[in-house]
Amino acid sequence: MFITKKQLPRRTFLQGTGVTLALPLLESMVPAATALAQTPANPKPRFVGVFYPHGMAPGYWEPEKEGALPEKLPFITETLEKVKDQTVVVTGLWCQSAEPPEGTTGSDHWVAAAFLTAIKPRKTAGSDASVGSPTIDQVIAQKIGQDNLLPSLQLAVEDPNSSSSNCGEGYSCSYTNSISWNTPTTPLPMELNPQVVFERLFGSGATPEVRAARMKQSRSILDSLMDELQSLKKNLGSSDQRTINQYTEEVREIERRIQLAAKASTAVPSLEEPSGIPDSFDDHIKLHWDLTALAFKADITRVVTLLGARDLTGKSYPFPKELYPEGGVSVSFHGGSHHQDDPQQIRTYAKLNKYHLYTTAYLANKLKATPDGDGTLLDHCLILHGTNMGNSNQHQHYDVPHFVIGGVNGKLKGGRHIHFDRKTVATGNLLLSILDLYGIHQESQGDSTGRLTQL
Repeated sequence: MFITKKQLPRRTFLQGTGVTLALPLLESMVPAATALAQTPANPKPRFVGVFYPHGMAPGYWEPEKEGALPEKLPFITETLEKVKDQTVVVTGLWCQSAEPPEGTTGSDHWVAAAFLTAIKPRKTAGSDASVGSPTIDQVIAQKIGQDNLLPSLQLAVEDPNSSSSNCGEGYSCSYTNSISWNTPTTPLPMELNPQVVFERLFGSGATPEVRAARMKQSRSILDSLMDELQSLKKNLGSSDQRTINQYTEEVREIERRIQLAAKASTAVPSLEEPSGIPDSFDDHIKLHWDLTALAFKADITRVVTLLGARDLTGKSYPFPKELYPEGGVSVSFHGGSHHQDDPQQIRTYAKLNKYHLYTTAYLANKLKATPDGDGTLLDHCLILHGTNMGNSNQHQHYDVPHFVIGGVNGKLKGGRHIHFDRKTVATGNLLLSILDLYGIHQESQGDSTGRLTQL
């Protein structure tokens, strides 16, 4: 329980010329001598869904035994070491919704949208595209996000770069361009540009003219709100003042990085990406995750999805030395996924899979380091990192990797490995069970046949 003398509303915003800044949780938002659960500071659950296509290298991510996670994690999952106690590795799941219809091949490359529905999308390249139900992130947003400035946020790290309606095998591009659908027929665009995300989070209410004028004057959001911030801090205790100072420093740092990225982009005339998008994948995704953590901290949104890559991408990734001191560049993503079951090629592909999970671990570690009410943001969040293939060399959709990270307000116990026998439990069962953790009790979700009682 917090004991304070003054109370501010949890939904406190600072208003400047054309901009709005939400505040993080402060002790002053909790009335004196009031149980936390009875206050606006009562921990709110969050949800993050992360999707990468092309499966994972077999033998490099699965713990050997069910139960407690081993002291030494498998190669790909080593990046989760700092959040191991809040991680559940799920093995043996069957992603039936991504399998091509009987008698066809290749169409399983166009069904990323099934990741959060467990329903095979309708085969069409027309306007009648449908995924059968809203994705679970949107179901969760309907439950916990309607009081937020943004009910949900959709992010991408790879430009669809296609205006075609038919991405392949007669399937609509919308199925691979978005993993978040508000209705069975309404895909939500995944935002590529961190500058746009930042303005959505902290520039609410600003017209294009106001934003353009602000950028022209080289004014930041914090600059326009500085007088109001200083006035507010005079009435706060020392602990809240430190929280405000740390928060504004984080906002300022992200503003600085976005401005640097914009300058770098405009300095290269041949670059086709929009201004503000970092050239480096590592910088790009970490900036998205920094914005996510900041949005969670300020309670601007509670639901985020990220499309890490698009099907059939040939992208390769320079490795950060923090992960691989020797540096180097990864194999082409799709090319590397067809490793011919050769041990050396599988190992090479595993290095890329480990890097992708490393970027999700970056978010998890950041949330774990951020206080939120009586715990941390990770204590009150669930991150689902998954794919829709197992051994991608043969396009197998069983033994599909899924990692569940976080606490969901004490409802999820980590440090475990849950295993199911091959082709016995559908991914829909996992989605249905995740909805349960948010107090959303449906009879089914997609191809579910029941709930994961182990979860």
